[in-house]
Amino acid sequence: MVDNYILNLLVIGILLLIVTLGSGWISRLPLSYALIYLLVGIGLGPYGVKLIELRPDAQFLERLTEFVVIVSLFSCGLKMNRPLQLWAWNSTARLIGFLMPISIFSIAAVGHFFLNLDWGVAILLGAILAPTDPVLASEVQLAHLDDRDELRFGLTSEGGLNDALSFPFVYFGIYSIKDGNWPNWFSQWVVIDIIWAVAAGIVMGILVAKAVTWIDKRLQRYRPADELMEDFIALSTILLTYSLTEVVNGYGFLAVFVSGIVVQRSYRDPEKPLSQLRFTERIEKLMEVATILLLGSLLRLKPMLAFAADSLLVAGFLFFLIRPLGAWISTIGSPLHPASRWLCGWFGIRGVGSIYYLTYAFGKGLKGELGEQIAWITFSTIVISVILHGISSTPLMNWYERRIKPQVPDLI
Repeated sequence: MVDNYILNLLVIGILLLIVTLGSGWISRLPLSYALIYLLVGIGLGPYGVKLIELRPDAQFLERLTEFVVIVSLFSCGLKMNRPLQLWAWNSTARLIGFLMPISIFSIAAVGHFFLNLDWGVAILLGAILAPTDPVLASEVQLAHLDDRDELRFGLTSEGGLNDALSFPFVYFGIYSIKDGNWPNWFSQWVVIDIIWAVAAGIVMGILVAKAVTWIDKRLQRYRPADELMEDFIALSTILLTYSLTEVVNGYGFLAVFVSGIVVQRSYRDPEKPLSQLRFTERIEKLMEVATILLLGSLLRLKPMLAFAADSLLVAGFLFFLIRPLGAWISTIGSPLHPASRWLCGWFGIRGVGSIYYLTYAFGKGLKGELGEQIAWITFSTIVISVILHGISSTPLMNWYERRIKPQVPDLI
């Protein structure tokens, strides 16, 4: 008998070979890599060949998805090719300042009025599901550092920021589970979890990235780093920024995104940040395989059916009403083409970031039947997103590139 571990390595090796050599064909199909990984994960799980029967605990999933997200956020930061002026980030400001709160509180309203959740738990559900995913959305993000397309920039920057800025609302939900008397902790939440944590995230993202790039440039003058090892500077920047920010109780996700922006602007040689972007994108793609395979193997028919009505209700409202209508409202008066506004509303891809927030909430007190309900609503919504957006992203973006983009001049 061959050990299951060896068989898993064999299957993953075959999968990587197929998606790599077949990427030229896959990119033309109405099919995303995440959808392929999800289907393979289901096939490897208990409803398939049963090669993956491991059910990792919430802490393992939290740490895995945490690492995937911080790498992806740094990569998003490196792609930010706009001057740091409000007019250049108009789409981002609208999507974060208006669409994200609309999404959180609209999902919370669905949870409260239709699922009979307490407001605190409903807001937690909204905070878990509101962030768009920077990991699975590569098809709709900026394709390269010279890409000036406003739709892609808005979606990329939104994915980089809302994964960090949903954290205050996650904390709000967690606090409300522990203590339903909001006045006991509301002022502390505002001061620490909004003002301090956001400010610390921004400041630490700038300081750590500036320090690392300063040291790098000074030492490279005397003895250049080994070419094979040089890109590990990106990984060290990610880990240093995230860990040091968390030490001072700031939002590490926000700091990592900011550090990517700072690094992108800190080198005179454009090849340096470009090389780091390629390196982080490779790590991101590899970790995406592991995470989505694992998600597919974790899916269980009985609990998914038990919470199917709740999941379909939340996902239906989110994908077909809340996100499209919220995006349209948020972009009123913006220079975006009407078709771009609708596409922005459709491409609210959910994924790894939502898994992280869910498992983080488990570690902070979410449990029991309520935890099961929130978990399976989240997992089912992610699966629906992977299917819907995985099938639609390629044809819709091809249509956009062919019909809409030539009509709209670049803003920058």
